[in-house]
Amino acid sequence: MDSAEVTEIKRHFNVVAEGLRSEIRLVAEGLASLDGTVERRFTELDLSMDQRFVETQAMIKFSHAELDRRIRALEEGQASLESRVQRLESR
Repeated sequence: MDSAEVTEIKRHFNVVAEGLRSEIRLVAEGLASLDGTVERRFTELDLSMDQRFVETQAMIKFSHAELDRRIRALEEGQASLESRVQRLESR
């Protein structure tokens, strides 16, 4: 192999290497963009889930309060009926 062939091979290699560098940069930029997109999406999902957890907890709290009110009303009704039965039985 003579000097001209070696020079041509080096030039060709440098052209190929520069092309690879450009493609690697494009891949890196794409990954950086994807990383930002994924990070934003996770943040949106976290916020959405937090909001839904708050809403769910509020609904559960409301349901428990409503059930508690209904149970108290039943207990008061039962106590009233027991009192009436005792009065009737004591006559």
